[in-house]
Amino acid sequence: MTRQRQDQLVALLLRDRGWTTAAALADLLGVTPRSVRSYIAQINARTPDGDAVESGPSGYRAHRPVLAGLRADHAQETPRDRLHRLVRVLLEAEDGLDIFATAERLFVSEATVEADLARVRGLLDGTELHLARSGPRVRLLGDELAQRRLVSRLAHEEMEEGTFDVEALRRAAGLGTVDSAAFGAFTRELTAELASLGWYVNEFAAADVALHSAIAADRVLRGHALQSTHGDPSPDQRRLTATIDSLSRRHFEVSLGPGDLQHLSSLVLTRVVAPGGATREQVRLDPQIEATVREAVTHAAHGYLVDIVEEEFIRRLSLHVQNLVLRSREHATVRNPLTRSLKSAYPMIFQVAVSIASHVAQRLDVEIHDDEIAYIAMHVGGRLERSRMAESVLTATIVCPGYYELHELLRSRIAGALGPSIEVIGVETQADPDWAALDTDLVLTTIEPPQRDERTVTLPPFLTQADLERITLAASRLRRGRRLARLREELERYLSADAFIRPLDTTDEEQAIRRLAAPLAARGIIDQSYIDRTVEREQLSSTAFTEALAVPHALQMTASRTAIALGIAEGSVPWGDARVQVVALVAFSEEEREAFQTIFEQLVEVFSERASVQRILRRGQDFESFLDELVAVIDG
Repeated sequence: MTRQRQDQLVALLLRDRGWTTAAALADLLGVTPRSVRSYIAQINARTPDGDAVESGPSGYRAHRPVLAGLRADHAQETPRDRLHRLVRVLLEAEDGLDIFATAERLFVSEATVEADLARVRGLLDGTELHLARSGPRVRLLGDELAQRRLVSRLAHEEMEEGTFDVEALRRAAGLGTVDSAAFGAFTRELTAELASLGWYVNEFAAADVALHSAIAADRVLRGHALQSTHGDPSPDQRRLTATIDSLSRRHFEVSLGPGDLQHLSSLVLTRVVAPGGATREQVRLDPQIEATVREAVTHAAHGYLVDIVEEEFIRRLSLHVQNLVLRSREHATVRNPLTRSLKSAYPMIFQVAVSIASHVAQRLDVEIHDDEIAYIAMHVGGRLERSRMAESVLTATIVCPGYYELHELLRSRIAGALGPSIEVIGVETQADPDWAALDTDLVLTTIEPPQRDERTVTLPPFLTQADLERITLAASRLRRGRRLARLREELERYLSADAFIRPLDTTDEEQAIRRLAAPLAARGIIDQSYIDRTVEREQLSSTAFTEALAVPHALQMTASRTAIALGIAEGSVPWGDARVQVVALVAFSEEEREAFQTIFEQLVEVFSERASVQRILRRGQDFESFLDELVAVIDG
């Protein structure tokens, strides 16, 4: 466990480029600051050429070249890698493995092998594989396709923290017969070939297809080809088999049989969509799926007040969901390296995606996990981007007395450099304008105003890049200030002392949810069914949106009024596959659903800044002081 904690600490330090205190790291790991200091000493002891972790008055930070090298050099020593090696031994040993011989081979004890086998059983969930044991001998039972899914799962476990490390994938999946350099070339040529055939595939999906093709090539070279096919191939599959066969021969140096080619062509078809110009007949969209997606999108649009009910968006999302359903029914998993960042950076978009996914899952009886939800969020985000851009446009007045139409030159320069984010709607050329009458969001002036405020930016008549950056910074501050001002107003309305719990001493998400829901239920704001639906929502996708904050809530806004129950953990509490320090259970009412976006996005924004979190938690020991510190942080 100590070595595993060290590896987790390394990942945290590499993800954050600034200084982090021992207390903050301890909260994220669920240990004491003393343990963190011990882990850092042990990590530095493993790097004779210099410390991998630097220390200073502000805490610790990664010496990135040394720490990244340490992570790469010692990757084979991790417990997870040993577990993966054990799985690969089971996959190759047709007669099973002997526990005592395996322990000797892996240089560990028999007890360690027994413990790893227990973890292997967890990996086998949903793979149609199982372990059979007779004395010290253990065998892995299941068909070849199920075994390949297991290899794929091993590789996908390496795709953490938004990375796509080809060598790590190759090592985890045991693809010793496949050259890692072939992955990139296979992926690029596959994308180009699919485009020429009239399909579109995103980069992550193309890389996933390359991974499965490499797994197939490796299994065939080891004598484990897919011997049979399920039914006759479709016309689309026939079009793809020649492409996959050619690419596999050229890059993986293997000739795949009919069973493997049909399997891979089917897999490709669950990850591609037709281009926007394709007709409804060409894409063969299932009417039931399209109707379900339309219903889910309409429901989410009404519930969260977002503009996503648009025909082309529904059609493209329906194509994606059609592929998602095929993947689910074939137990074909996909990974999205952007899941974590999408959830933390765009919590409202992710929540809309969760609503759509929940509706689709119930109506079509499929399982939709976090990575699939993230792909839906990417569709939603693309649709909302234009409306979000329009909402973020700020108005400006230019004050520029002078000769030779300097104000027009200034206006043209600002419009050309800052584009649609700032709209100049007025120009003042008088030397003594009525400053009080200027009511735009920004005032960009070449003369000194009688009184400065946050919306005023003083500029020279001929702008430099630094001047443009100052305008952008002022606009950013103004937007953020408005967002957080709305949050402050709503938090003061929805928070109350009787629903503030510190310390929140719970062992899992459900216990925390029921503990925080109790004071709201006592006041008649929510009932037992709302609490149960909040637990169900948590099981669908973790509501830990940052490293510090979880925001559990129900998908249906059935509270009698909007209210928030806050729980503060001493240290941190487990939440999904992470740990959090603050849990904000939010009960939303239908009448106040417009508050959802403000609370969700701005609360997540505040608690994504580590320094702000530590200040609030350190000083906010009771409800009044917590609210004071929260408002102080919001006010900047």
